[in-house]
Amino acid sequence: MKIRPYQPQDESAVIALWQDCGLTRPWNDPRKDITRKLTTQPELFLVGTVDAVLVATAMVGFDGHRGWVYYLAVAPTHRRQSHGRALMQEAEHLLMARGCPKLNLLVRSSNAGVIDFYRRLGYMQDEVVSLGRRLIPD
Repeated sequence: MKIRPYQPQDESAVIALWQDCGLTRPWNDPRKDITRKLTTQPELFLVGTVDAVLVATAMVGFDGHRGWVYYLAVAPTHRRQSHGRALMQEAEHLLMARGCPKLNLLVRSSNAGVIDFYRRLGYMQDEVVSLGRRLIPD
């Protein structure tokens, strides 16, 4: 898999991948999420391709205190080939190069398989409660 920054022509394939992976939600418009990401650190919006076909994504960010990864997705037909691991390694590399001391991510509590994936990569559950408030309705 080749990893590169997102390009505008990737939009349809990215959204289809997110839908196939169950990452989209009615209250989050994926096109708006992409547009918003492209305003801040667009070089940290990564896609993975195999034979020029988009098969993976990771939306990475650094706020100066913590790094974050959202929308890590690997096409169901390309799982168990270390593509998710490769994207996370690239995210970690890019964040460390920016001086980021810690990477955080959010996983839905019902997604046990993904939680196990991250645990195998060395991530541990922090004893925190995540709170959120919608500022702009999609």
